[in-house]
Parts: sequence; C-alpha cells; structure tokens
Amino acid sequence: MVLKAFFPTCCASADSGLLVGRWVPEQSCAVVLAVAHFPFIPIQVKQLLAQVRQDSQVGVAVLGTWCHRRQEPEESLGHFLEGLGAVFPHEPWLRLCRERGGTFWRCEATHRQAPCPPGEDQVMLIFYDQRQVLLSQLHPPAVPPYRHVGADPTSPGGLAAVFHTVARCEALFRSDRFDEGPVRLSHWQSEGVEASILAELAKRASGPICLLLAGLLSLVSAVGACRVFKLWPLSFLGSKLSTCEQLRHRLEHLRLIFSTKKAENPAQLMRKANTVASVLLDVALGLLLLSWLHGRSRIGHLADTLIPVADHVAEELQHLLQWLMGAPAGLKMNRALDQVLGRFFLYHIHLWISYIHLMSPFVEHILWHVGLSACLGLTVALSLLSDIIALLTFHIYCFYVYGARLYRLKIHGLSSLWRLFRGKKWNALRRRVDSCSYDLDQLFIGTLLFTILLFLLPTTALYYLVFTLLRLLVVAVQGLIHLLVDLINSLPLYSLGLRLCRPYRLAAGVKFRVLEHEAGRPLRLLMQINPLPYCRVVHTYRLPSCGCHPQHSWGSLCRRLFSGELIYPWRQRSDKQD
Repeated sequence: MVLKAFFPTCCASADSGLLVGRWVPEQSCAVVLAVAHFPFIPIQVKQLLAQVRQDSQVGVAVLGTWCHRRQEPEESLGHFLEGLGAVFPHEPWLRLCRERGGTFWRCEATHRQAPCPPGEDQVMLIFYDQRQVLLSQLHPPAVPPYRHVGADPTSPGGLAAVFHTVARCEALFRSDRFDEGPVRLSHWQSEGVEASILAELAKRASGPICLLLAGLLSLVSAVGACRVFKLWPLSFLGSKLSTCEQLRHRLEHLRLIFSTKKAENPAQLMRKANTVASVLLDVALGLLLLSWLHGRSRIGHLADTLIPVADHVAEELQHLLQWLMGAPAGLKMNRALDQVLGRFFLYHIHLWISYIHLMSPFVEHILWHVGLSACLGLTVALSLLSDIIALLTFHIYCFYVYGARLYRLKIHGLSSLWRLFRGKKWNALRRRVDSCSYDLDQLFIGTLLFTILLFLLPTTALYYLVFTLLRLLVVAVQGLIHLLVDLINSLPLYSLGLRLCRPYRLAAGVKFRVLEHEAGRPLRLLMQINPLPYCRVVHTYRLPSCGCHPQHSWGSLCRRLFSGELIYPWRQRSDKQD
C-alpha cells in the first residue's frame, strides 16, 4: 500500500522534532502541519494538541518523527526517536529523515500493532506551500455521479481534505519563534506573525462605525417602507423608474457592507468584498463624472444644446408624418385613414414642442441636479439618464402604443373573421377553438367587415412599422445603458483583482511536479496550485443585478412585435388578456 505524506516546504530546513498533523484514513494520507522541536515535555505537547482539536474540530495528532541531520549524529537521536512512538501512539508511525547534504530523504511507515513485511508500505512524499494552501479556496470541478469521490488525494475529495485540514488548523499557526511558549513549532508563520498595527486599529474601529451606519440604513429603509410611498402614483413611479430600482439595489448593498454579522463561509466573505469593490468603483466613477460636468460650464453648454436637439427631433418627426400622409415609397394608402392618423400624430408633436419650450428655463437646473446625483455613483446617474431619455421620448412611446393598439385590434378582428369563414369560433370559457354554424346574414356582415379591415390594414401596419422602429431605437439606447449599469453592479472586481495579483487564492485544482524518482528512494512530488480561469471567476462570484426589466429572446421579441404586443420597459406582460 502506498501512503501519501503531505509535507510543508517551510519545514524542510527545520530542526529535528515531532511531525504534527492529521491522518486521513479514507485517502491513506498524512497531512503534516508543523514540526515540534526538541526539547519538549510530552504532556505539554498533548495539551497543545487537545487545545487545537477543540478550536478547529480537526483530529490533530503526532504522526511521527522528523530528523534533520545537520549537526546531530545519528546515534544521538536514534534511541530517543524510537522511544517517542510509545509516548505518542499512532498508526501508522511515520519516520522522515533528511541527510546533511539535503540530497537524500528517507521515509518509512511502521505499524506497531500489526507489523507489516518490510517494503510493503511505501511512502510518497508530497511537498506543498502551506501559506498558499491556507489562504487559497478550492473550487473543484463537478464530479460525475458514477465516480467515487475520496479514493485518491488527487481527486476533488482528497484535495478538499488537505485544503480543509490546513484551513481549519489556523489556530496552530498563531505562535512563532519569538513566542516563549512551552512548545516550539515550525510552520509557515514561524519567522513572525503577519500583522499590522494600522490593520488592528481599523479592525477595532470598524465595529462601532458599521453599527452606526447600519442603524442609519435601517432608518432609511423604514422611511422607504412608509405607507405614503405605497400610494398609487408613487408606487407606480417607483416600480417603473430605473433610478428607484437602482437606489433600492444600492441600499441592499450598503446594508450588506455595514452589517455587523460575521460571514459564515468564504463565499459570503468574497461576496461582501466584491460588493465593497463594486460600490467604491461606482462612487469613484460618479465623482469623476461630477467633476467633469461641473468643470468649464459643461452643464450650461448641455442645456443650451438639449432644446435645439429636441426641436430638431420634433421637426424630423413632422417631416416623417407628412411623408407618410402622402404616398410613402409609392404605396397607395387609404387616404381618409391616412389623413386622420397623420393629423392626430401631428397634434401630439405640437403638444410636445409646447411642453419642451415650457420646460426650457428649468433645463439647466434639472441637469445640475442630475449631475449632482453622480456623487451617489455612476450607476445612479446612468439610471437617471435612462429615465430622462424615457421622458424625452414619451411622445414616440405614445405613437408606438397608438399604432400597436390599432394594429393589434385589426389583427384580432381579421383572425376572428377568418374563423367565421371556416365555421369556427373561439370558446372563451374552454380557451379553445370550437365548431359553430352561422346563418347567411352573419356571413354577409363578416365578409364586409373582413374586407374593410383587410384594406385598412396596410395603412395601419405602415404607421405601426415606422413607430415600432423608432421605439426599438430608443429601447436599444436604454438597453445599452442598463447593460452598463448591470456590468458595474455585478462585476466581481475583488475576485478578479485577487486572481490577477494572487492567483493561488482562487484554486481550481493542483498539479504535481516530480522532484525525485529513483529506485530505492521515495518518490518526491511538488504540489502546485492551478489558478481558477477568469471566465469561471466571473461565473462563480458574479453579483446579482437589479434585473428591473424582463428579458426576451429574439424569437419571443419578433412574435410580440408581429402580433402587436407592447415591449418593455413601460409595460410588462401580465396574465390579463387584451
């Protein structure tokens, strides 16, 4: 049987002593965590291991002996090391030895209760970087159900056991060589505990600050949940405006950041860190936008440009309607219906121009407050920009709704009359098409109505097509803004930075490099961490976005447009039938 011994590289030059670690019987491997040096008192070593087992809930024990023959002759430690097996009974008992030159290693595993023939148990020595394994988080791939997990330490179950053992035994690494404790240990932090006075002060001061800010956020949430904001106009605007959705989303992020509840697992800690990075980037970009807008009177220039642009758009719409009221592209339209629809839409454009000129003195103040909202973050400013675009193009939306309603009415009328010709009807109770017999008068009236609707359909369809294209253009601009907002909200910046600067922190698996493979000597391997790919980092740690608008596939969108159904963002599909 082959026994695997995971040995930390930081202990390769340590003095002789005891191997402290955990034995994993399912994988037949030993995970060495530290080396306890001579001299020591056995009862003190047992007390230390009992305390570590109580803190980490991991079965830490003395696995064997470690002999580094740099100065000590073999005879001086031989009898002493053999006697330690009786003081610290463990099966199997490992004996690792390194010669003075460092080129020869000897690894043995002995069984005291059931002696094995010589050479039956072979020890495979696997070196690992203890600091990287301790700080890393393993992301094993999905294991097929037919494969037994845990049969080998290189499998996801075996690697998880190694990473879990090192991560849970962090209490063993709190002491260093400067501590005057009863037991002197060698591990990755032996040269000195990594700590900072500023980090400790910030950690102690963050508690009261987070408690105060959490109280303020709870107060804001209570004000937002007031009954006044649930009345019809305010509740309707709160559900339709992107700015309100983004503010609620950011409020949830702030409550998560300043929560005094400790993260229960590394996934929650990573989510909180990604949220902090997302909010900081959002606020930094918003402040850059604010400084750009308020520099060199750019807001005044934007206000002076906005009104002429709105007038130009209205004039182009008037020219488009006059073109539709004639003979567009040589098509012969129903003149009466064409004139009625054209004059109806021209009247709406006239109302819209009057409204724009009425609001022109206040445009600069509105833009100033919009720019001031960028201090809350770039996403809030972009959401407000999306709402402003929706309000400035509200007349286009009205044209689209009028055209869609007329087109859908005629489509439904033609489909119902087509069923009449075939002797069918729509059963509203059973929600299916049933057979039906009609008399001669009903067929005559249906023929007349079908003819009228059929010849009026091209005129209505042309207006519907033109205004649908304009509406899709506006929706595309708003969609790009929403994509940018969702990108800032959901991008795991901290995880990506961790993957870039410290790739071992996000481990997808490990690879082994052969250090020595000679006959008569134990096989020595070096375990190296494979970092998680960037695409998997984004997929694993992607933050949830606000998702304020429904998403449709291309097929569903084309079907809705062909049937005359309205598209987002002003109306979402419900169960109510038209």
